[in-house]
Formats: sequence, structure tokens, C-alpha cells
Amino acid sequence: MFTGIIAAVGTITALQPRSGDVRLRIATGKLDLSDVQLGDSIAVSGVCLTAIELPGDGFWADASRETLERTILGEATPGAKVNLEKALTPTTRLGGHLVSGHVDGIGTVAEWRPDGRSWRLRIQAPDALARYIAEKGSICVDGVSLTVNRVDGAAFELNIVPHTLVETTLADFKIGRRVNLEVDLIARYLERLLLGDRTAQSGGVLTEALLREHGFWK
Repeated sequence: MFTGIIAAVGTITALQPRSGDVRLRIATGKLDLSDVQLGDSIAVSGVCLTAIELPGDGFWADASRETLERTILGEATPGAKVNLEKALTPTTRLGGHLVSGHVDGIGTVAEWRPDGRSWRLRIQAPDALARYIAEKGSICVDGVSLTVNRVDGAAFELNIVPHTLVETTLADFKIGRRVNLEVDLIARYLERLLLGDRTAQSGGVLTEALLREHGFWK
């Protein structure tokens, strides 16, 4: 588990194809690796990866076909900057929100404009994720815990403060950039709970009728 509070910006320094998947090396910059052991989890732009080698100034990790297909790591090239966060511990401050490091889909930056000292970021999410995104709810974008300001269909708007721009890769965003999205854990599991026995049915989805049945829609 993670919090979405980025500890450092790292760099992908090597990508080695391995029978359809990829082994990658990440230089971790200012991230403190003194307490990291082989097998520990590190979030890389929101993707939970396992450290399999620790050369001292970074780590190696394997990215499966599933990870490459469902995240922007499948488009990564050497030199790409990534947001880094170590897994939380029982004593970690939960400054963001609970993040699993399991990406739900890929969004696209639709608008990126200054607003005072902050920036306004508008992201177009996949239609299938729209039902999980709520105004003033939490969402994880490339590993960064952010608050949703507005929602319009499958698009949502965020406010990015100066500190976040300095400490993450968000300052490099441009219109058209693809980003990893992880919706709030509570929203994801609430849907499954509301489906009840329907979860055992292939293609079971949350519908307006089901929401009315449980009093969530009038």
C-alpha cells in the first residue's frame, strides 16, 4: 500500500525485453534506499513494482505483460522521469489517501493551464472509470494523490499546487500526455458490495436500477 505522496523523482535508465515482458532499471535520485530490501514494493508513477536487484543508486524490477498493457510503462523509454514512493509502514503519515499501486486505466491530459501560482489539470479518463470519480473525492494520477475539483462525464479537473509541481513529474505534463489512473479504493469495492450475488455473474455491472433498489438514486 502507498499514500500517493511522492518521495522522489527517478529516471528509467534501462529497459531489457524478456520473453514478452520487460526488466527495467530505475535510478532513484534522492529516494532513501537504506531501508529497502529485495522483494520490497516501490510505486513507479503509480505502478507497484517489486525490487529484484539493488545496485545502490536504484533498483531493478520486472514489469509483466499485464502491467505493460494496462499502464504507461508499456510506452516507457530510457530517460523517462517517474514518480517514486516506497510502500507505507504502520508508522507512516497518511498524508494522501490509500493507494494500492494497481492502475485501473490510462487517462489523457486534455487541458493544462496556469491559475495563479497553481495549475489547472483536466484529464479525460476511460468511460469505464467515470462512475468511480466523484467531485472532492481522491484519485491517483501517475502515483500522485490528488483531489478531484470537478467532474464532467468521464473528464475531471484537478488543481496542482506549486509544491506538487516541484516534487513530481507533473510539471512536465503536456496536452495529449497519457497518465496512469487509480481510482479510490472505497469506490471500487463499494461497487462490488452493491452488486452482491450479481458479482458471480459474468459481466455483472452496477446499473441505475440497482442504485435505485438500494436507495442511492431517486
